[in-house]
Amino acid sequence: MKNQMSRSEFIRLSSLTLAGTLVADVAIANNSFFSNLSPKLDTQLMKKLLLNNDATVKSILEKGSFESNRIINNYRPLAAAISIMSASLSHSESVYFKSKILTENLNQVLDILLKGQYSDGTLDAGGNRQSPPDTAFVLEYICSSAVVLNLKKQKEFEGLRDKLKSFILKAGEALVTGGVHTPNHRWVISAALANINSLYPDERYVSRINQWLAEGVYLNNDGHYLERSGVYSNVIDKALIAMARLLNKPDLLNKVNTNLITYYYYTETNGDLVTVDSRRQDQFMELDVSKFYLQYRYMAIRTKNPIFVHMVHLIERLPNFTTEILSHTLVNFMENSELQNEVSLNYKIENDFEKFFTNSSLARIRRGKTSITLFGGNDKPIMIVSGRSSNPNFLMFRKGDAILKYMRLSTTFFRMGYFSSDGIVKEGNTYILKETKQGDYYQPLADEFQQDTGDYKLSPSQDGRFWNKMAFDSRTKVDVKTQVSVIEITENNGVLNLDFKVDGPPNVEVTIEMCFKEGSVISGVQKDEKGNYFLKSGLGELSTGTDVIQFGPGKVEHERINNLESEDYTYHNGSLHTDGEHVYLTGYTPFHHTMTMG
Repeated sequence: MKNQMSRSEFIRLSSLTLAGTLVADVAIANNSFFSNLSPKLDTQLMKKLLLNNDATVKSILEKGSFESNRIINNYRPLAAAISIMSASLSHSESVYFKSKILTENLNQVLDILLKGQYSDGTLDAGGNRQSPPDTAFVLEYICSSAVVLNLKKQKEFEGLRDKLKSFILKAGEALVTGGVHTPNHRWVISAALANINSLYPDERYVSRINQWLAEGVYLNNDGHYLERSGVYSNVIDKALIAMARLLNKPDLLNKVNTNLITYYYYTETNGDLVTVDSRRQDQFMELDVSKFYLQYRYMAIRTKNPIFVHMVHLIERLPNFTTEILSHTLVNFMENSELQNEVSLNYKIENDFEKFFTNSSLARIRRGKTSITLFGGNDKPIMIVSGRSSNPNFLMFRKGDAILKYMRLSTTFFRMGYFSSDGIVKEGNTYILKETKQGDYYQPLADEFQQDTGDYKLSPSQDGRFWNKMAFDSRTKVDVKTQVSVIEITENNGVLNLDFKVDGPPNVEVTIEMCFKEGSVISGVQKDEKGNYFLKSGLGELSTGTDVIQFGPGKVEHERINNLESEDYTYHNGSLHTDGEHVYLTGYTPFHHTMTMG
């Protein structure tokens, strides 16, 4: 069964008041997944969770009744509301404890959920129709609700529990046979089945979980799961913790442990996550580490690892901690009482580091206030599709609040777009990024491939730039043009020396693009009528408050800064241009330019 609160723990929890600040005062123990020390309850955090959960319930009630006839394309917000209301309804210190109004509202919402459930137990989610994995995501909330409403087995909640049980068991039938789309779905479904099994044991649930686990939970030497994604690492870590807890599979925590250490290195000091190497949609998104809070907290309590302790307290200091965590996670702390234990404030970690993730070809360097990310690990050939890495950002640089969001390089060589390195080679304190591009021309078809109709197979050109009915794979390539781009980046105590070389056919336009955070003050540059900046010579400077980044010297030989993405994008009027303050350096091949940043 789930880690339910003991009677003494529940009594202690019930005595809380709605005031206080976050404090903790225990020493770090030796690293171990299972500590024999008697834990202390973090009463101040529990007060905050209760206070904020009640505030969220108040907001839900003030919005009025849910629309029962509206078609719902995403049930997760509804399920989240159910879990939030269930937590306050069943917590004896909540102002909504056993509230008849809240009970009536929760009944109405459960009716909507049951109405949306198909006869096979599934729910729709956007374009995913009758989706087992999306139903599993919803079950994360619904099973938690069932647990907390059953903590004291109050008769007043019997009707609610019956409705929850009906939904859960029906969904369970879908998950013991249903399929998946993406790698993380396997573990989301398995975690959902583990939660169902803890409530209503059935050997079929465990058998299906073991069937998925038999495929192996992949984790590479960098500490990444298959999708190499912050969004889905959070999801997978949560799922593996659930299975480890509920199915007595502690070995799964080893993978969580490794992945969470990786995301320590991927976290900026303000909580932002590095996402440039993701194979999913977050490679072009801005994320922060708050979604990992429950995972870091659970593992910090289990292992006493100073890195995890640090991450817990970092997240607790983030401006969005109330909205992202305190407002809705009381149910998780009631469901798993281990989370209620204190996390030490007595820890030490090194702030400065240099870490090279060879599988991702990604380097992370921190020197005091300076943070550097280098990336050269896109999947080749570059394809614009979920599941493949295709981000052209090869350098990100921060100095406190002064932020270079990214640096890119693009050329007009056969309209192939941005530089995308074929990995990274590290030599001493120098990182070498290199890419070779080729553009092809084609000979006439040989006699055996000719057709009188001229109607040939629709196929891609051999260099992958375009398609046509030309039977390209049957033609001989001639006059192949090759362009080689090399970027050498040498780091010395937080200062970068960058050496750019682009060689190949002459007179190809080269553009170096730097995008600084929106609202940054840029000086030493010239601004055009569209708000773009050009660094023609000397040093440029970015300042945000008291933090300053200097870069240069500049070079401008042309002003072609549009359609940098490649023919794949521009044919569809697509763009990778982002918000921010854009500064450009330009030239022609053979191109050689050196600059510094620091």
